[in-house]
Amino acid sequence: MSKIRVYQLAKKIGLSSKELILKLKEFDLEVVNHMSTLEDEDAKLILEYYHEKKEDSNKEANNKDASNKSNENSVSNANNKEVSKNKKDRDEKREEENLANQNTNNDNKELIFSEKTIVKDLAERIGVEPNEIIMKLVNLGIMAAVNQEIDFDTVEIIAEEYGIKAIKETIEEEEEEDEDILEQIVDNPEDLVKRAPIVTVMGHVDHGKTSLLDAIRKTKVTAGEAGGITQHIGASEVKINGEKIVFLDTPGHEAFTTLRARGAEITDIAILVVAADDGVMPQTIEAINHAKAAEVPLIVAVNKIDKPNANPDRVKQELAEHGVLIEEWGGDVVSVSVSALKGEGIDQLLEMIILVSEMQELKANPNRPAIGTIIESELNKGRGPVATVIVQTGTLSVGDSVVAGHTHGRIRAMINDKGERVTKVGPSSAVEIQGLSDVPEAGDRFQIVKDDKTARKIAERRQQKIREKNLKSSQRVSLEDLFEQIQEGKVKDLNVIVKADAQGSVEALKQSLLKLSNEEVRVNVIHGAVGTVTESDILLASASNAIIIGFNVRPSSSVTNMAERESIELKTYRIIYEAIEDIEAAMKGMLDPEYKEVVLGKIEVRATFKVPNVGVIAGGYVQEGKVTRNSNIRLVRDGIVIHDGKISSLKRFKDDVREVLTGYECGIGIENYNDVKEGDIIESYVIEEIKKI
Repeated sequence: MSKIRVYQLAKKIGLSSKELILKLKEFDLEVVNHMSTLEDEDAKLILEYYHEKKEDSNKEANNKDASNKSNENSVSNANNKEVSKNKKDRDEKREEENLANQNTNNDNKELIFSEKTIVKDLAERIGVEPNEIIMKLVNLGIMAAVNQEIDFDTVEIIAEEYGIKAIKETIEEEEEEDEDILEQIVDNPEDLVKRAPIVTVMGHVDHGKTSLLDAIRKTKVTAGEAGGITQHIGASEVKINGEKIVFLDTPGHEAFTTLRARGAEITDIAILVVAADDGVMPQTIEAINHAKAAEVPLIVAVNKIDKPNANPDRVKQELAEHGVLIEEWGGDVVSVSVSALKGEGIDQLLEMIILVSEMQELKANPNRPAIGTIIESELNKGRGPVATVIVQTGTLSVGDSVVAGHTHGRIRAMINDKGERVTKVGPSSAVEIQGLSDVPEAGDRFQIVKDDKTARKIAERRQQKIREKNLKSSQRVSLEDLFEQIQEGKVKDLNVIVKADAQGSVEALKQSLLKLSNEEVRVNVIHGAVGTVTESDILLASASNAIIIGFNVRPSSSVTNMAERESIELKTYRIIYEAIEDIEAAMKGMLDPEYKEVVLGKIEVRATFKVPNVGVIAGGYVQEGKVTRNSNIRLVRDGIVIHDGKISSLKRFKDDVREVLTGYECGIGIENYNDVKEGDIIESYVIEEIKKI
């Protein structure tokens, strides 16, 4: 007897697989998921049921259609009128405040100030020279430059001397000013229509990510399908059986997480490409962890099945060991075997993407102003600032006033993925736009507003917030303030990334950290791997608000600097129990931050010399910072710490010296240690006591 899969039956009926599964349960037909099969008799019963139901619903629809449309229009008009009225009242209120603030007579004058105000702005609002304000601050014992911020209490004292009453801007007013008017239009469920999925391709290097996209392009173009695929605007669109799929052309988990770290959760599905002849590799594991952190559905594409040594079963087993259990092994992750080189399995992969997106029930309202995300941007010499955007809901049109991050403008032109000029696009569309005032950042949200004045006002407000934010440190979780954040209820999950010199160390650290979970906070090891800390780890930590624990590894200068810029806590240890004790003490509020390690400099070993009765001397070049005679050193080889000790001698030519600065060569002897090789990095550091305030 023939059988049919659930998703195939759903397609015939015109339902989503999810809806059909629920209906099958009402008929006492138990199915596990969309890939489950039904007997032919059961399938016919369901088809007859929906055929009769459709005939009945068509009759009812004809009778109620006119009245429903009338009611919907009335509700929509009422909602729009209410929104317009509220916005108008708010604009009038702001204009009245601005007129009041321009009054030059300071008697009984009131001005609204935020929590922080720049000295120059304060002087302009009061109507005096900045130097005059600076002198008054000096009299108060406050040293501040013209572009430095001062708090509201200080502003209040200064303003009072000029006969001005300073009023602190309330949180409600501030939020109203910067609300970006994203929530003005509330979508009715009836207005939502199906939209195309947005897909990111990830995986290990050389496993065929780019080849897979090329294969999709070649297949669909030669088949004459509309939509095509191209590489020049950062996104690609293909069509299969009339269904559109949008691929981000900047694949890789780094780009994926960079967008997510900035709040741009635009990916609906992640494709994990794994080579059948290579298996799960370090970047494959990273990609899995990034996809899990983003909580997006995963589809595994087992590539290179045409190779003689391909072993798809080994790939599936290794994936299961890392928490990715495919459907045929009893899991819920779809797996497709493909050959990007020969074009095998491409249609099945695209069909599975459509199927998974169907289960997600992706919908959007095309009949509203557009909202979306910037995925790429640049400053073009001939066209000015240009940005590639993904429209997530609404319709984007030429002439719209737009706010994108801290930039604004009016859309002058739009170019689609085929290089054609378009005037209007709907949800799940990728286009390049022109007309912005500046270059926005990847991950910035864009929003269509009513006019250029509103767009400029929101953009200026955001620019001010960026300036304020740059003067403050990001409120990332750190061990020093972990207990305080736990007490305030800010931290319920402590995310940790573990990097170590050996897999055994990684597992030992992971198991020990997981045991620290208690009723107040849960420790999650979101990623653990062998090797030094990389920029990808920093991006994942930034996206997940995690701390990084390194055991017997040392990050490069670029990684350390990136961690500082992102305010990511990066701790390195030589003894496992010290890492465990630090986190445990931090969770209990007993961490003793009395000492800290300060890296002085890094020296590259360019030659080694054997000196009789002394040992091996490293001929080094100071790449950055400095090295001092009394500093501690650690020897790093390929990112792994192989020795930690002290300097026995430091020379410039034949002379003993106390220190050597950046750009100079020197000879370094390491106390009781001779295993030094060309290419090693000697890191000079000291332990400093943190002064209590």
